Amino acid sequence: MSEPSREARADALLDSVQEENGRRLKIFLGAAPGVGKTYAMLSAARELKRQGIDVVVGLVETHGRAETQALLEGLEVLPRRKVNYRDRDFTEFDLDAALQRRPAVILVDELAHSNLPGGRHERRWQDIAELLDAGIEVYSALNVQHLESLNDQVRRITNVTVRETVPDAFLDRARDIVLVDLPPRELIQRLKQGKVYVPETAAAALDAFFSPTNLVALRELAVDTVAGHVDSDLREQMLARGGAMPVRRRVMAAIDGHSQSEYLVRIARRIAERRGAPWSVAFVDNGATLDKGRRERLDAAMRLARRLGGDTVMLRGHAIADELIAHADREGIGQIILGRTRERPMARMLGRSLTQLLLRRGAHLELTIIATPAERAKSRMRLRMPGGKGRRDEYVFATVATLVAFGLSFIADRYLSVANLALIFLMAVMVVAARTRMVVAVYTAILCFLGYNFFFAPPRYTLAIANVDDVLAVCLFLVTALVCSRLATRLASQVESLRAAHANARALLSLGQRLSTSTDAAGIRKAGVDALSHVLHCDAAILARDASQVLRVVATAPRDFPLATQDLGAASWSEQHAEQAGRYTDTLNAAPCWVLPLGSADNPLGVAVLRFPPERGEPQVDERSLAMAMVQDIGQALQRARLADELEGARVQGETERLRNALLSSVSHDLRSPLASMIGSAGTLASYGDQLPAGERRELLEAILGEGQRLDRYIQNLLDMTRLGHGTLKLNRDWTDVAEIVAASSNRLRKLFPDLRLDIALPSNTILLYVHPALIEQALFNILENAARFSPPGEAVRIVVRPNGEKVQIDVVDRGPGIPEDERARIFDMFYSVSRGDRAPQGTGLGLAICRGMIGAHGGSVEALPGDGVGTTIRITLPLPAPPENNA
Repeated sequence: MSEPSREARADALLDSVQEENGRRLKIFLGAAPGVGKTYAMLSAARELKRQGIDVVVGLVETHGRAETQALLEGLEVLPRRKVNYRDRDFTEFDLDAALQRRPAVILVDELAHSNLPGGRHERRWQDIAELLDAGIEVYSALNVQHLESLNDQVRRITNVTVRETVPDAFLDRARDIVLVDLPPRELIQRLKQGKVYVPETAAAALDAFFSPTNLVALRELAVDTVAGHVDSDLREQMLARGGAMPVRRRVMAAIDGHSQSEYLVRIARRIAERRGAPWSVAFVDNGATLDKGRRERLDAAMRLARRLGGDTVMLRGHAIADELIAHADREGIGQIILGRTRERPMARMLGRSLTQLLLRRGAHLELTIIATPAERAKSRMRLRMPGGKGRRDEYVFATVATLVAFGLSFIADRYLSVANLALIFLMAVMVVAARTRMVVAVYTAILCFLGYNFFFAPPRYTLAIANVDDVLAVCLFLVTALVCSRLATRLASQVESLRAAHANARALLSLGQRLSTSTDAAGIRKAGVDALSHVLHCDAAILARDASQVLRVVATAPRDFPLATQDLGAASWSEQHAEQAGRYTDTLNAAPCWVLPLGSADNPLGVAVLRFPPERGEPQVDERSLAMAMVQDIGQALQRARLADELEGARVQGETERLRNALLSSVSHDLRSPLASMIGSAGTLASYGDQLPAGERRELLEAILGEGQRLDRYIQNLLDMTRLGHGTLKLNRDWTDVAEIVAASSNRLRKLFPDLRLDIALPSNTILLYVHPALIEQALFNILENAARFSPPGEAVRIVVRPNGEKVQIDVVDRGPGIPEDERARIFDMFYSVSRGDRAPQGTGLGLAICRGMIGAHGGSVEALPGDGVGTTIRITLPLPAPPENNA
């Protein structure tokens, strides 16, 4: 190891230790809201608390999620700073209180939040930066769409512009980035269950930001972000220990300042983008003087690289290959891109060219050698290859090859005394046959036969042949040349066929992979038209029928293009008959586009429309087969998507049927029982009212009244559940004392259970809530009634009200048989009833579901917890706003 490398290693090791000591930030990163970032952060904080570490909650947003709120139990929560903004009171993170408290670890949620005016910093990440500078370790949460560098990409994916962003440089201060992931289907299910947003906004979110395609794309961005951070940390640590091990294979383009430099920069950028890897451009200054034009081209290429987002580096050394390999080892580069170097023939013969040196010494590197378009054009002009100028060039190439063979034969005949010159001509025929068609090879064989006979077979310079043996030799030469040309042409044709078959198989495999990752019909159509356009080199579109059964364009690539009337007619006919139509077919061939059906006549899924340039001829057989196979794969993917939607619809329909049956069963019991009791009591009064004593008449009237109130409560529950489900529940908020709500609910409960004992514990101070009093009272009454039905005789139901930071908690504790742990979360689902615990088997399962909806509409939460040894605790948590007298 050289002395400079030791110094660099020592500096890198020292920087790594200092940077590690200075990193005190841990970020919980997710692809979207609701994946569980705050839950994971609180779980980590509770683990630190158990280890005896001083952990404080600076600010955590639970968004009314009961399972997240429960994790705050036992953790110290700092009071928030109150801010009055536009005559409204809000709360913000109190930075000064956190600095004064100075815990070992502090939790500050929502890293990208914008602070209200009046604070020390404009953004919350700036607050966290000050905490980090003060030596406090910070845990925070962030969604990937809030990263500044991804803002444009997120807008293209979701059509939503994210206003609150965090600079990417701030993530460099993170010691750890924890990826909190959740599959899109589970996240959407959580959203539908109201665990992400309140019901009023959940439906809009499903139609906009939370579509399956958006979530898959955001999930990939989150994984790439974490992978980049891990790769950067690993590279720094390996460099500090004397080496580099690339996880994400970095890409480097080596340029020399000649005309292909900018072309190499663009190629490197495209390769790196496809691989999702960082990239750079390097130039090695070996001391040679650069002319003005080369210097300008070098500077232009470097500016282009920086503009495209790459890094630039200037290396110095006499051995270009050694400098490139050493730099690649230091930076963890896995791929080097080179242009076709201008090498001296002697260096290439001795194995000293740049490419050969890199191949020998950089065995651990991937080398990519790029030819510029100008060089490829020159190569095609020199040697006729597919894609050249045409058949005339083939004959020119054959003539040149024959002349070269003549020249070599004259030299060999005069100076080397070669006995059999026919082999030289035979080699020329083989070269031409391998690169052209059979007829050109025959043309070459005849030229070589005549030339060999005229110039080299005695008597020379005449077509006459003196010796009979020479006649046989010349004729055998002609036959051998023809046979060899035939075999070489056949071999070349087979190689071309194998290449075409391989390309077709690769195209179908790529299409299948893209279709398998698409989660809905829109994504399948987009992936399909992109693949058709790329592989077939044409404009592609897919047409499908909308809700009004009109055939419309639903996906195009690479751009939108208008369809002629003939194309629409061909598309309609093709979909109806499940056959090809339009250009290159016998049906409606006046249409400019080639139309292929998706699906069958019994199950139409639309059509694929391909538009080739007007001057292009009819596709070859293998190209037509490839197009039809790709369209068939797209149709099968669309059919799978349709079947998946139908299965989902059937599942939803089955769930709806189950709820309907539960509702009918509930109605049959909870409506008929009170009605039967009321009818019986009323009938008794009507028949024997005058004969009954006053006490019995009063009992019958009270029975009618009680059953009528029970019926009224049940109908009110149904109406409330309907309004909650349709998002039409209106909140008429007002300031009310929580003690009044508890008193009203308790009085209603005593009328139903006069023998029940209630223990009520209220705080000494008045607690004001800004709620809809009737709804909160109804929710609390439903919980109290549920607890009263299962409390053993003589046991009290306790009501405990206590403030908890910015929240107020109302606990209803009973001494009943309790609820199993695996069923506590399900008791809040509609029509869910159990035969034990705090749910009656004859109940409808609506009471607690209504409670959760009503409390959630106020931004609160309700959860089931174990009781004190026995029984169950139902906890209501509501936000505690500033008192009204503090409002301006």
